[in-house]
Parts: sequence; structure tokens; C-alpha cells
Amino acid sequence: MSHKPSVLFVCVHNAGRSQMAAAYLTSLSKGAIEVRSAGSQPAEKVNPAAVEAMAEVGIDMSAEIPKILTTEAVKDSDVVVTMGCGDECPYFPGKRYEDWVLEDPAGKGVESVRPIRDQIKGRVEALIASLIPAQS
Repeated sequence: MSHKPSVLFVCVHNAGRSQMAAAYLTSLSKGAIEVRSAGSQPAEKVNPAAVEAMAEVGIDMSAEIPKILTTEAVKDSDVVVTMGCGDECPYFPGKRYEDWVLEDPAGKGVESVRPIRDQIKGRVEALIASLIPAQS
């Protein structure tokens, strides 16, 4: 690819799943992919259990804040990954859309968030593999 690919993760509150996915993609892609996350109805703060679960794997999300989904963010992204925002996410032809069906960590403790975190990591690794050609 001639330009740096960009990915937007979208969920309703931008407080759990999309934040964990963005944090993993930022960490695992080592800057090779531009990362955004947003929510159609952002929460006031990131889910503390999600922050704790990510801290357990060495990723600090404590400074993150939920952001509102904008049409510009979708337009500026090559890949849009939705996580339960449904029809509230704007659609633009020519974009790659993926819908990741993941349990919502809202209101759950860290024990319940860990398996969601681990599912997200696997999906992010597959996404990176699809966006960045393997170095030989």
C-alpha cells in the first residue's frame, strides 16, 4: 500500500470494545496503521474494567476518552469496524466494513472482560495481517 492504512473502530459508547480494539491495534501495528475509535452515543468515560483488563496485558488506556462518531472519521478511514452500532454508522461505498459481534463489557467486572479482550486481540491480529503484507 502506498499510504498508511487507517482503521476506525465504532461501538455505541466508545467505552469498551472499540477502545480495547484501538489500543491493541495501536500497540500491535507499531505505528504502521492509523487508528481511530468513536461511538454513536459516547459514554462519559472509558469502562474501568476494560482499562484494567488491558493494563494486565501491558497496554495503558487510562488516558483515553470516548469520542463522538463523525462522518469525517468514517470518510478518512480505509476500514470501518463496527461493534453493535448497527445503522447509526454512516456508509460510504468503497470502504471496507467489518462487523465484529462481541459481547458488550458494559457493567461487567474484569473477569468477564478478559475473554472479550482476548477475542478482540485475535481479530485485531487478523486485521493487521490483512492490511500489512508479511515482511519476507
